[in-house]
Amino acid sequence: MPSSESSTQRREGAKGDCHSASSRRWVEARTSGLAKLLCLLLACTAFVQAGCSSAIAPQKRPRLVLLIVVDQLRYDYLDRFGDLFVDNGFARLMRNGAFWTDANYQHTPTYTAPGHATLMTGAWPSETGIIANEWFDRETGASITSVSDSNTRLLDGNGQGNEKSASPRRLLASTLGDELRVATNDRSKVIGISIKDRSAILPAGRRANAAYWWNSQTGKFVSSDYYLRELPDWVVKFNDARRGNDYFGARWERLLPEEEYLKRAGPDAPLWETISPDSKDGNTFPHTIAAGSRDFYEGLDYSPFSNDVLLEFTEQAIVNEHIGDDADTDILSVSFSANDYVGHRFGPYSQEVMDITLRTDRQIAKLLDFVDSRVGLENTIVVFTADHGVAPIPEHSTSMNLPGARIQSTDVMKEINRAIAARFGTRNNSQNLSANYVSKYTTGSTTGRDAFVNGNLYFNPVALKQDGVSREEIERLAGDAALSVPGIVRYFTRTQLESGEIPANDPIATKVLHGYYPQRCGDVIVVYQPYNYLIDIPITATHGSPYSYDTHVPLIIMGSAFKPGHYYQSAAPSDIAPTLAQVLGIQAPSNSVGRVLSEAMRSTE
Repeated sequence: MPSSESSTQRREGAKGDCHSASSRRWVEARTSGLAKLLCLLLACTAFVQAGCSSAIAPQKRPRLVLLIVVDQLRYDYLDRFGDLFVDNGFARLMRNGAFWTDANYQHTPTYTAPGHATLMTGAWPSETGIIANEWFDRETGASITSVSDSNTRLLDGNGQGNEKSASPRRLLASTLGDELRVATNDRSKVIGISIKDRSAILPAGRRANAAYWWNSQTGKFVSSDYYLRELPDWVVKFNDARRGNDYFGARWERLLPEEEYLKRAGPDAPLWETISPDSKDGNTFPHTIAAGSRDFYEGLDYSPFSNDVLLEFTEQAIVNEHIGDDADTDILSVSFSANDYVGHRFGPYSQEVMDITLRTDRQIAKLLDFVDSRVGLENTIVVFTADHGVAPIPEHSTSMNLPGARIQSTDVMKEINRAIAARFGTRNNSQNLSANYVSKYTTGSTTGRDAFVNGNLYFNPVALKQDGVSREEIERLAGDAALSVPGIVRYFTRTQLESGEIPANDPIATKVLHGYYPQRCGDVIVVYQPYNYLIDIPITATHGSPYSYDTHVPLIIMGSAFKPGHYYQSAAPSDIAPTLAQVLGIQAPSNSVGRVLSEAMRSTE
């Protein structure tokens, strides 16, 4: 959510006034008193939690824990479109589950990989090490992804080739599935499925039996030799059926009459829906999936039909992997990715996002019915949530008198490099060595780019040390320069974050701290104002901020151990894993920081 500080106060705070000696003395004095109070509170909390835990009714272990994630599903979609949901989809979860209405991610940036990593670890990126979808790697000087692994090979059913694949090796915390398999001596089965590799891999964890994701180049579900020697026969058979090809030339039409969309989402093609010409798509219904084109499978991703293929594959996984067939609890994670692709292309207030939300409601209804017929919902805990939200399109925000704008990373770096050169550049017209102070990286075929990624600026420590440049000084210099760019309102430095100089009552600062993993994050982290984007690539809508439209997501847990109802206590997706661990009677994941959602758990009283 937005900070209550004024813009001037934020800028002044970002300039490092807390670094002054007087501030340090104040912090030390305050910390001393707070330490005593904290000890007392911890003792009281332990006593209360012990009492609460003993009051939670023992439950028979479920046969299945089903995690359903809808990528980029904002919480408010449940309110905006709720009266159009079918009875056995989202409405069933909202009616029969424990539903937390104020569930927010407590980290930034709010991207797919950090969100999915949080769900089953119960931990923030500062603990999991998954700080973004991709980031600058200091060791290689290149951009890497959250799951890329050059030591693995892709399994696509055509024999093991040389194509590099993916794995959870960059995930630095255990998941609920990891702990469950340890507790059951590997009798439990844990599988992750999604269109995206990171969305399949990260919730399942490091000890999962398998993770399967969609290859948009071949139209097949694939995996990695991290898990398996070869794809199971049932996966090969599914791929051979070429289910994606059923949608050659398919037309994505509105599910309901146009009047419903005009009422809730407005016109079909507003001016701010600027679709990239490269997409080979328009911004009006109907949307046709180009039959037989080289980009067909990628085009399928940007439609609700890829969710249909994912659902069919998931049903086959449940049958062929015998998920939920015995008394040992299994975990199945399913992440619907098409909603994110559609949201990026058309924005959160589009008719397309409304339509895919309604279709996802019906797809999840079908999944729940299938699980009920195979396993029994009475034997299943269903968790329903999202990995992040999405911001309004900046031009749409502007039309609503909100401060929408697009900030170019190149503009920020121009000011930073100018400030560094002015302060540290050599005299007498000799070579400006300060140009080496910002690290450079390679992404794809592009080399020599300034390492300013995800709002993180990375310095070259070798060059700084060689020239005797103070890291703290250059951090503050770069941060102050970034503040000169309209839309950049705060910054945080490595020195500040690692020394603990973060106000405890500052929600934005707290989210930055929770997203900070020292070995992977940059030396300066900038924050932009609400309704702004910090991005260079052409994209209609995106996410990543610490504000409510990106952090507020649904959180519903349905199962016999939970009392149905709406719960208004603050919660977070990081609470899911420790809560499920309590119900399953197993160790919470290694780095779990979430709380047990005991207010919704059935008690013995």
